[in-house]
Amino acid sequence: MTQTDRDAENGRDREKEQRGVKRPIVPATVPEPAQEQIQANFLVVIHPGSRTLRMGRATDTLPVSVPHVIARRHRQLGQPRREDPSLLRPGLSSADSSEQRQSGLKMIDQVIWSRKMSNGVRRTPVSAEQARLYNRQIRPAVLEPNCKVSWTNTAHQAQYLVGEEALYVNPSDCYSLHWPVCRGHLNLHSGPGGSLTSVLIDLENIWAHTLQKLLEIPLKDLKYYRCILLIPDIYNRQHVKELVNMLLVKMGFSAVVLHQESVCATFGSGLSSACVVDVGDQKTSVCCVEDGVSHRSSRLCLAYGGSDVTRCFFWLMQRAGFPYRECQLSNKLDCVLLHQLKESFCHLDQDISGLQDHEFRTRFPDSPVLLYQLRLGDEKLQAPMALFYPAAFGIVGQKMTSLLHRSQGDSEDPHDEHFLLTTQSKQDQSSRATAERRSFPKPGGLEGESSMSDPLEKGTPDLELSHAQAEGLVPGAEAEEASALLSRSTAISQFEGKALGMDKAILHSIDSCGSDETKRKMYSCVLVVGGGLMFPGAQEFLQQRILNKMPPSFRCLVENVEVITRPKDTDARVTAWKGGSVLACLDTTQELWIHQREWQRFGVRMLRERAAFVW
Repeated sequence: MTQTDRDAENGRDREKEQRGVKRPIVPATVPEPAQEQIQANFLVVIHPGSRTLRMGRATDTLPVSVPHVIARRHRQLGQPRREDPSLLRPGLSSADSSEQRQSGLKMIDQVIWSRKMSNGVRRTPVSAEQARLYNRQIRPAVLEPNCKVSWTNTAHQAQYLVGEEALYVNPSDCYSLHWPVCRGHLNLHSGPGGSLTSVLIDLENIWAHTLQKLLEIPLKDLKYYRCILLIPDIYNRQHVKELVNMLLVKMGFSAVVLHQESVCATFGSGLSSACVVDVGDQKTSVCCVEDGVSHRSSRLCLAYGGSDVTRCFFWLMQRAGFPYRECQLSNKLDCVLLHQLKESFCHLDQDISGLQDHEFRTRFPDSPVLLYQLRLGDEKLQAPMALFYPAAFGIVGQKMTSLLHRSQGDSEDPHDEHFLLTTQSKQDQSSRATAERRSFPKPGGLEGESSMSDPLEKGTPDLELSHAQAEGLVPGAEAEEASALLSRSTAISQFEGKALGMDKAILHSIDSCGSDETKRKMYSCVLVVGGGLMFPGAQEFLQQRILNKMPPSFRCLVENVEVITRPKDTDARVTAWKGGSVLACLDTTQELWIHQREWQRFGVRMLRERAAFVW
């Protein structure tokens, strides 16, 4: 085409535009991610836990750890004070709770007495009454008349306080205490501060405070930073969408990438494949990860964790005459003390037997420092064993096991999995009908005669029946399908109502994998992360329970069941965060960034396009 011809064509296009001829509108497409070099010190990795927030630059050796709590000042005088519970939870006040707890403890005792110590000797029988006789006589000794720990100074009337400052707000001050994350999800409830908007504001304030005060990143500079956000394996899509919007739009990060906790845990421990068991403060999630991919069918979440062990340990110590008699589960500072006692005293070592003497100190504001003596026996072993016999937690009428369910849909994302399933179903129906039409014999007449009529017009009963079944129009087919769906739904609800022990949950997760080879890999490597199972002897204890309950068909295939509780000899609580910082610097991650402008234009569609997992 000559220059003259091109000028003539451009002139005709201009004439059409002047006459009002409209060109076809091409729908906006999600652009391909731009490849660019990113400096790791401008990447922030955020791992929001139920009790602790871990945040840091990708170049940091360790993240900063902050209690994930905020104290918000009352807006009006006389406003009732609210404090989100730390150790108390629904399902404990039921009439059957105490009976169930006793039943669970009996099962634990039977297991303890049925096993011998490593030297072949039976354990020394110890009753709670023996410890109680000693502990009842104990009176605390005063070490210091005045404790150096003080209440948070609220004279400047700050609108909110975060972390340790929030925990040490005097109950007489006009502040309410909120934990914005509960059991891995946003802590929504019907009380004050429980709306989605309130919880997101709490999170924004906590994260912004951590960025400014601890990481020393001014909020106005966040436009130069990018964020890696770790989310649970079983997540609420609406909540994740709101968090991404908060990071990009409200806080002003330039880009965000989402990663799942289990996948990050494998990267943080240097493993390619593992069955990841994340024992947190309020939940325990189990998931099989193979070559950086989380198997959807293997994901399950147990609604108990380290806090439930702490509460169980407190009940057992009370039964043994706990000398600090003023201790209350409703007191936030007493809860902090109980967490410390659990971490100091509890174990899963079968070789520790008999009564042992311990001591602990209480340091509370406006009180002297007191020293208590304490004698305990099997209580230190019974409490962590409740993770394998969750009936001992005494939780009644609550959903204790969660599976990954299909998305309920999002009005901003019309091309979601519901759309894909519907279109795929229609394509399958159309192909089946076409295949049946082609295979149907030609109607009557002599051999070799042809007919111009369509068999569909003849109203052939067999063909009509099959087509109607394909479309789901036959009442019998509808009833059968509805019955199957109902039975599956009932089975799922019954399964989710059960409180699975940790070992049974691991076996169920591995058994949900597709191939025997994948199952063999998962049995060969079980990775335990999080702070809920950091007890002496936990590795050997869990390994033995998996070996005892492993299907016989795999015992000859699996050479060794390796349970890793301290990956690379590091703190298991920061393994997932470390994995997030590793993933942030990989070349493959550069294709996953969701930029601020893209989010403002395409919204939740970007999560479907760029998420490192099936959204």
